[in-house]
Amino acid sequence: MAYDLPKDLEEFRKVVRDFAEEKIKPIAYHLDQAKEFPKEIVKELGEMGIMGIPFSEQYGGAGLTNEHYAIAVEELSRVDAGVGVIVSAHTSLGTWGLNEWGSEEQKEKYLRPLLTGKSVGGFGLTEDNAGSDSAGTETTAVLEGDHYILNGKKIFITNAPEAQTYLVTAVTTPGKGNHGISMFIVDKDFEGFTFSEPYDKLGIRSSITAELHFKDVKVPKENLLGEEGKGFKYAMMILDGGRIGIASQALGIAQGAYESAKEYGLAREQFGQAIARMQHNTFVLADMATELKAARLLIYDAARKKDKHVPYGMDAAMAKLYASDLAEEITSKALQMYGGSGFIKGVDVERFYRDSKITQIYEGTNEIMRVVIGSYILPRVKKEKRERTKTKQSQVGDRKKKIFKGDPKEAAKNLVEALKADGFNFDNKDVDANGPILEAERVVVAGMGIGEDQNMELIKDLAKESGAVVSATRPAAQVRGYVPSDRYIGLSGTDFKGKLYIGVGVSGAMQHLKGIKDAGTIVVINNDESADFFENTDYGIVGDFHKVVPALIEEIKNA
Repeated sequence: MAYDLPKDLEEFRKVVRDFAEEKIKPIAYHLDQAKEFPKEIVKELGEMGIMGIPFSEQYGGAGLTNEHYAIAVEELSRVDAGVGVIVSAHTSLGTWGLNEWGSEEQKEKYLRPLLTGKSVGGFGLTEDNAGSDSAGTETTAVLEGDHYILNGKKIFITNAPEAQTYLVTAVTTPGKGNHGISMFIVDKDFEGFTFSEPYDKLGIRSSITAELHFKDVKVPKENLLGEEGKGFKYAMMILDGGRIGIASQALGIAQGAYESAKEYGLAREQFGQAIARMQHNTFVLADMATELKAARLLIYDAARKKDKHVPYGMDAAMAKLYASDLAEEITSKALQMYGGSGFIKGVDVERFYRDSKITQIYEGTNEIMRVVIGSYILPRVKKEKRERTKTKQSQVGDRKKKIFKGDPKEAAKNLVEALKADGFNFDNKDVDANGPILEAERVVVAGMGIGEDQNMELIKDLAKESGAVVSATRPAAQVRGYVPSDRYIGLSGTDFKGKLYIGVGVSGAMQHLKGIKDAGTIVVINNDESADFFENTDYGIVGDFHKVVPALIEEIKNA
């Protein structure tokens, strides 16, 4: 190896590498193409103790060090970065906080199955309006008797929905900024806790990623982790450790790409010699080997400091920054050495290239890493205390936000009367439902909330009576296939600039709202009163679309 480690660590590396080569490498291409979470692999990793590496044997952990953990993530990611981040997110994000601040009861109930691999952990911090600015959390937890009532949404959650246990941040005391955020242990089986369809991602596709949705979720008071109001502090400490895992993932990706490029360069001949021996390529490989050693030193140094319980936040940020930037650079150069062959699916450098990018983004973007490092190396500036105020900004301009509830027939009648008062009529029934969206005056959009494919018939009937074309959100088009993928509305899709938009079962994600910001009148039908779309609409009906849409069709006919 490029870095000499004690014999026990190198022996541990060999165990993990052999497992990765024998069990993961043969199926890595399939996992990537199928977006398949490797349940059997994760089960075996649990049986090997890999899911509980740096934790005490008292609760079922392996009793090893953070250096062992870094090596494990590195070696898994050298073959498949998706598997690497499953272990990283489980260990650093979903489990470490429980080990640090959990009560004995919480550790017995939740930590033990996590450390033994019987369950997988996840971490819910990021939201639509709380990314790099994590203090902007909008998910709320209100104490009512023996339970907190959790409402809100988390996005980009690694291991969701496969994870069983999630550490989730929520506002418990509004108006106190960072100090009003607490952390909770949320079980996948809690009523009202649901998930979006998993994202279709550029890379790390064997790692599953989805949204967490909380609708009046009753979280037992004893599931508060640590102290109320300390959730933001806990989250920042969790992320410090998580950066060691992501740096290790990036290192593994880069190491795998380097080894692949070197092997290919020695086998591929041009102009009578192996291309690896051409001076330019030799220099490229030499730079790769040097930079990999530098990254490894940074990562292991941060891991060792964490094991010694000395400050390591800056070291973890440096390791994550350097290793992830390096991963993108090395995978690009490795693919270049392959030439056209590297651009073909099934060649590992193509996958490494796609996998590398996310390491510069999650666990704190590399721009934030530079902010973190800067805060350590520059003298602190005394800041004036100021109250943080946060108001939700509409993505589609000022809207009327008139919401109808109660009896579906009455709500449908009120909506049609409001639209008629705004000048809409429903005389034109001859609109081609599959006509161009950009040229359409009216559109009816199906979201994931309509469920089964057969429910599209209701959407088509509503469109026919409304004189509208039919469209869908991106997930509804790409995952469910409600409409062809060239007909979805939203970011990177089609814009709708016509006079009337009607969304059914659409949650109102920012990416979708970008496509209707210039729509004339927006109407939403959703059974979830807390859906973001109701903050970005002119008229809305809260109710089951199975009842609301037929009632609306009947009212339009009467109109």
